Amino acid sequence: MKQFALSVVLASFLVSISACQSTPPETTESTESTQTTLPGQGVTTRSAHSTVSEEHFQTEIVNLGLEKLGYQVAKPQEADYAAIYLGVANGELDYTAINYDKSHAPILKNSGGADKLEPVGVITDGYIHGYQINKKVADKYQITNIEQLKDPKIAQLFDSDGDGKANLVGCNPGWGCELSIEHQLKAYGLEDTVEYDKGQYFALIADLITRYEQGENVLYVAFNSLWIATVLKLDEDVIWLEVPFTSLPEKQGKLTAKDTSLDGENLGFPRDKQRIIANKEFLAANPAAKRWFELVKIPIEDMSSQSLRIKDGEDSPQDIRRHAEEWVEQNQELFDGWIKEARAFVSNES
Repeated sequence: MKQFALSVVLASFLVSISACQSTPPETTESTESTQTTLPGQGVTTRSAHSTVSEEHFQTEIVNLGLEKLGYQVAKPQEADYAAIYLGVANGELDYTAINYDKSHAPILKNSGGADKLEPVGVITDGYIHGYQINKKVADKYQITNIEQLKDPKIAQLFDSDGDGKANLVGCNPGWGCELSIEHQLKAYGLEDTVEYDKGQYFALIADLITRYEQGENVLYVAFNSLWIATVLKLDEDVIWLEVPFTSLPEKQGKLTAKDTSLDGENLGFPRDKQRIIANKEFLAANPAAKRWFELVKIPIEDMSSQSLRIKDGEDSPQDIRRHAEEWVEQNQELFDGWIKEARAFVSNES
C-alpha cells in the first residue's frame, strides 16, 4: 500500500511538471503571434488632407488599413497642400495620401524634397485634367484649341461678367494646377483676353453649371476624377480643348507633349497619379506601414463615384468614413490580401 501511494504521488508530480513545461511555449507563441499580427502596436500615426471633401476618402481607406495593422490612428488634420507637406517634412505629420505626383512636384521641392519626404506606392492612376468648353459653341465656331481665345471675338463668347474677357474657372488658390494655369495663360499669350477666376472651385463650378443650363457658354478646368464629369458629359455637353504646345512650370520637370497628350490630343497637363508622401524617418521605423502604403490602390472610377456621393449631400466626416468602410467591404479579399502581405513583410524583415 505504501508503494502504491508513493507511485500515485510520483505520477501526480510528473503530470504537474509536464503541465508546467507546456505553458511557456504557448505563451511565447501567443506573444510572437500578437507581435506579428500587430506590427503597429503602440504607435500613433498622424495624417492630413486638404479641406476638399473629395480627398478625404482615400485617407480614410489608408487609415483603415493602418488600424488593421495595429496602429492607433489620430484624427486626420485639414490644411492646404503647402502646410501639409511642411508638416510631413518636419515630422509633425507622418504621411498624406493627397500627393499628385507631377502637379505637386513644385510643392514637394519647396517642402524639403527628397531629403525628408518619400513618395510611396500609387493609390490611384489615370488622373486627367485640362480645359473644357461646351460642345455647342465649339461646333459653331470650330474652336478646338485654347490658343484661339487670343482672338478677342472668340474670347468674348465666354465672357460672364461683361468685361470683354473670357472667364476661366480654374483651380483653388494653393492647388498644384493653379501655378500651371497662370504659367500657360502667359505662355499662350492669353493674358489680355482671358480672366482667371479663382476661388472655391466647387462653388464656381456650381455657378458655371447653372449658367450652362441657362444656355450660356462655359470655359473651365475639368478633372476626370470629380463628379462634374457626370453632369457635363464629354462629347455630349463639353469637349477638351487642346493646347498649342506643352508648357509647364520648370519645377514640374522636363515634360513633353507625350506626357500631356491623351488619344493624340495635347491637353496641356500631365497625366497624373496620386501617391502617398511620407516622412522618411517614419517609414524607416515602420516597415509594415510602408509596405501597406505601397500596396493600397483605389480605381479612379471609384474616386469619381465617391465624388458624386459627396456632391449629392453625403459629405460629412461620418459619411466619408462609412463610404471608406463600404469600399473595404466591397473589396474585402483584396484588402485582406494587402494586410496579410504587409504583416508578412515585417516577419520576413525581422
